Amino acid sequence: MQITAKDTSLLNWTGNSLAVGFFEDATELTGDLAALNEKLSGIVQELITDEEFKGKSGTTAIARVGSQNGIRKLILVGLGKQEDLKLDSYRRAGAAIARAAKQDSSLGVSLPLEGAANEIAQALTEGIQLALHQDNRFKSEPEDKAPKLESIELLGLAGQDAAISKGEIMVSGVILARELVNAPANEVTPISMAATAQELASEYGLELTILEQADCENFEQGMGAYLGVGQASDIPPKFIHMIYKPEGTAKRKLAIVGKSLTFDCGGLNLKVGGSGIETMKMDMGGGAATLGAAKAIAQLKPDVEVHFICAATENMISGKAMHPGDILKASNGKTIEVNNTDAEGRLTLADALVYTETLEVDAIVDLATLTGACVVALGNDISGLWSTDEALAAELKAAAENAGEKFWQMPLEDKYFEGLKSQIADMKNTGPRPGGSITAALFLKQFIKETPWAHLDIAGPVWSDKPSGINNSGGTGFPVRTLVNWVFQ
Repeated sequence: MQITAKDTSLLNWTGNSLAVGFFEDATELTGDLAALNEKLSGIVQELITDEEFKGKSGTTAIARVGSQNGIRKLILVGLGKQEDLKLDSYRRAGAAIARAAKQDSSLGVSLPLEGAANEIAQALTEGIQLALHQDNRFKSEPEDKAPKLESIELLGLAGQDAAISKGEIMVSGVILARELVNAPANEVTPISMAATAQELASEYGLELTILEQADCENFEQGMGAYLGVGQASDIPPKFIHMIYKPEGTAKRKLAIVGKSLTFDCGGLNLKVGGSGIETMKMDMGGGAATLGAAKAIAQLKPDVEVHFICAATENMISGKAMHPGDILKASNGKTIEVNNTDAEGRLTLADALVYTETLEVDAIVDLATLTGACVVALGNDISGLWSTDEALAAELKAAAENAGEKFWQMPLEDKYFEGLKSQIADMKNTGPRPGGSITAALFLKQFIKETPWAHLDIAGPVWSDKPSGINNSGGTGFPVRTLVNWVFQ
C-alpha cells in the first residue's frame, strides 16, 4: 500500500473510492462540494439526507456512484465539531475512511484542512495504516479479508511526503508493540524479547546489553526484587538495555523503562476464576511499547540519546516460587516484604529504576500495566500519570495530546505511603485497597533518588476488546506515539 500527497482537486480525482470530510452540523454543500454534488447528479446531498449524516467524529456514509463519473464509491466522513477539532480528529477520520474503503484498490481523501499540513498528513497516515493492520499470524485460515488498498492519495497535501514517511515509521513502532502484546506467552518470552531487541539493534545500529541472571545478581547489592519475581520460571530472566545515540552531540539524555512480564499468573497468590489470567500475556505491554518506541526513534534519528530498559521475566509458580511473606532486597539495599506475589511488576521495576538512574540520564519515564485500580479510576481509555517533576509531566501531556493518547495526572500523595510500611522490612509491596494505583506509584518512587521521573500506568489503554477509533481488537500499541513525541520535544 502506497500513500502519497497530491494537489489534485476532488473534482478531478479518479479512482475507486473518494472520501470527503465534513464538520459536524456543517453539511451544507458549497464550493467544490456543491460542484461535486452536481457532477454526481445530486448523490452527495441524497446521501446526507438519506443516511441522516451529521458529520459526527468518525462516522461515515457510503454510496456507490457508478464508474462513469470517474469514481465508483463515495465516502462521507465526519470530523466532529469544528471548534473541537484536534489533530487526532484527522487520525480517527483516516481510520474510518480506511475501514470503509479497505476492499477497494485506490482511494482519494479530501478533508477540510485546518492546522499544520505536515501534522495532518502524518495523522492521516497513522490512522489509515493502523486501522488496516491485521494480526493473523496465529490463524491457519484468517477469517478477515485482507485489505486490497494499493494506492491512497491525500488531496490538497502536496509536498508532505516526509510527513507521510514519518507517519509510516511511527506506525511500524506501534505495530511492533501491538504484535508483541498479541502474541501468546509461549511465543513471547524473556528470551524472545531479548532476541527482538537484538534484531532491532542489528537493523538500526543500536547499542545493546543483555544482563543475564548472574549479571543481575552482581549489580550493586543484587537485583533481588526483579530476580525474586522470576525465580519460579523455567525461562531465565533477560534484563535488556538498548541505547540509541545520535551522530552528533546529544542535546539531552533520556530513559524509557517498560514493565516486561511476559506472563503473570500471580505467583502463589494465583489469579483464579474471573481474574483474566488468560489475558496476562499483555503484562509486558510496557516493554512492548518501549521496544516499539525504540524502533521508531532509531529510524527518525532525533538529536537525543535514549536508553530503553526492559527487565523481562515471568511470574510463575513452582517449588522455587517466592512466598507471600518473603523479604526481598533490591539493588539499592531497600528491603521489601512481599505481602502479595501478584504485585510483581513493581518489584521488577524497582531494580530497573535503580539501574537506570546509574546511567545519569536527564529524565526517566516508566510505563507499566501495573494496577487494576488505575482501570477502576480512569477506565479503559485513559492512562494514569504520576511525576516528581511538573516540567516532565507537562512534556508528556503535550506529547500525548499530539499523539491522540489520553493521560490524566494523578497525585503522589506521600501520606499514603503509610499503608506500605512494614514492621519487619523497609516496605511492603502493596498497601490498602483504596488508592491502589497511587500507592503503587509511591512504591516505585522509593527507587528514584534525584532524577526527574514519571510513571505511566497503562493497564487500561494497552488492550482493546473490540475495534475502536484507530485500534482493532487486541493490543493497541499504546503509548508508543506519546513516547516518540516526548523524545522529540
